[in-house]
Amino acid sequence: MLKKKVEELCNRQVEREGYSSILYLAMASWAEQNGMAGFASWLYAQADEEKAHMLKFVRYINERGGRADIPAFSKPPVDFKGIVEMFDEVLKHEQFISASINEIVETTLAEKDFATNNFLQWFVAEQVEEESSAQAIVDKLKLGGKNIMYQMDRDIMKLRD
Repeated sequence: MLKKKVEELCNRQVEREGYSSILYLAMASWAEQNGMAGFASWLYAQADEEKAHMLKFVRYINERGGRADIPAFSKPPVDFKGIVEMFDEVLKHEQFISASINEIVETTLAEKDFATNNFLQWFVAEQVEEESSAQAIVDKLKLGGKNIMYQMDRDIMKLRD
């Protein structure tokens, strides 16, 4: 059985993972509208992945005797200054999600909820990967400037492997 504080934080994470999904969907749409099909494809895949993360939390909360609440999501931004700035935002967002997961981990330890702590370890490892992937894209974009945009757009899906 989930303790109330852990359940509340897990439900908050449902909202954050769901928002991540629609944020990346909005970013993908913007990239696609601006002729960057490769970046759009990468972001669409991220949107799907974040939705799957949300569903993992929903199912876990319910499985542990809690009540998963499905929230309304805030509308994400739909316009972006450029692809570099967009991926700076992706990185900042992933760092925010990592901090959120870490807060839940910290709470599970304080509450001696070792089952939820075990569940969260997958997310801890996933966030290391998510931040690393976003950082690699930011680094490449900043290193190459505008000259690398076409090649990066074409080759970005290889970064998910």
